[in-house]
Amino acid sequence: MSEVPLPIEATMKSLPDPLKEYVVSPEKQRQLYKRTLLIVIASQIFGGAGLAAGITVGALLAQDMLGTDGYAGVPTALFTLGSAAAALLVGRLSQRMGRRAGLAAGFMAGGIGAAGVVLAAILDHVPLLFLSLLVYGAGTATNLQARYAGTDLSLPTQRAKAISAAMVFTTFGAVAGPNLVNVTGRAATFMGAPALSGPFMLAATAYVLAGLVLLLFLRPDPLLVAKAIADVERVKEGKSSGEGTREAELRVHKPGIVVGATVMVLTQIVMIAIMTMTPVHMKHHGLGLGEVGIVIGIHVAAMFLPSLITGVLVDKYGRMMMSYASGVTLLLAGLTAAFAPGDSLGLLILALALLGLGWNFGLISGTAAIVDATPPQIRAKTQGTVDVLIALAGASGGSLSGMVVAHSSYSTLSLAGGFLSLLLIPVVVWSRSQKKA
Repeated sequence: MSEVPLPIEATMKSLPDPLKEYVVSPEKQRQLYKRTLLIVIASQIFGGAGLAAGITVGALLAQDMLGTDGYAGVPTALFTLGSAAAALLVGRLSQRMGRRAGLAAGFMAGGIGAAGVVLAAILDHVPLLFLSLLVYGAGTATNLQARYAGTDLSLPTQRAKAISAAMVFTTFGAVAGPNLVNVTGRAATFMGAPALSGPFMLAATAYVLAGLVLLLFLRPDPLLVAKAIADVERVKEGKSSGEGTREAELRVHKPGIVVGATVMVLTQIVMIAIMTMTPVHMKHHGLGLGEVGIVIGIHVAAMFLPSLITGVLVDKYGRMMMSYASGVTLLLAGLTAAFAPGDSLGLLILALALLGLGWNFGLISGTAAIVDATPPQIRAKTQGTVDVLIALAGASGGSLSGMVVAHSSYSTLSLAGGFLSLLLIPVVVWSRSQKKA
């Protein structure tokens, strides 16, 4: 170390011992990047199963307990509102203590919330249901924030693929969840609980397992390693280590954050609004829980399964081009849902598949834009703040969807969502003009 410049030597000495070997070795960094992806993938398989419960039977459970359709969107609104608070907390905790602490805590909280929903259903206790759905939302927020963990040590040309690798394996749990509605319902009934609480029993178990995977195996923490690498690089550039946060703030690309956040917010509103009321719409037209599980299962598969291909397309053709694709796909989804007969299982499957695919395009392109625009020193905090906006957008979409359908129709809701997605186009055009300026 005698040949190393003194400021760098001092910075290296200040780092925790587990991080030092990764800071000086690009090969170690590549190995940790691959290992991190595998651990995040494992957690996402469980996390996807937890995520599926709320979107599959949440509205139906509220409908049964409240006795009205007008508030059927409330569960989605509540767990997405809860996910907003959780996104902020998980982002701040991750920034301070690393991805491991933030993500594990978020998944554990989601598991506790899911268990509370089961208890509320057994007791027929509406206030407990609402409170538990808020806490359950922490799992939803964490499931989304986990996609960032794979990008901390990735190269800029790998970021969308890293995001997609984390997301695609969510499909296994997320598709299994809706298709286990009848199985978990029978298990719940056998235990003396309402059938619709069964998927939340699965969610409680799945979220806790996801948290344990991260808590036990995400070592060393990829975000802490990325921050340490950035600190050393900054010293090499002649900047003092105390300038970290201020320098990072200066290197934020604000138009990139704005466009990435807007793309994800709009896609979330459209997807949540239409998805939330589809099970209720199907039930009104004589379709049962099994058919609902098929439609939502295919929808969730379309949300996550194309991710590997989407990641390649986003890295190859750019964040903006895939944002355009998101808007057009969501429009097609809204039009199909609006004009499909209520008892047409095939057309509803097509509509919800397009809805999931459009969301997938928007989430991966928007997430990559956010990662591109933020340095490691403030990345998790910024990501958490953006995810708050996404969650609030979902809460708005979920709460308004029931009211729109109650006072108008499912077709009106679907058309409104489809045309709202076209706002993505002027946002992307503005972003390109900012780059040229």
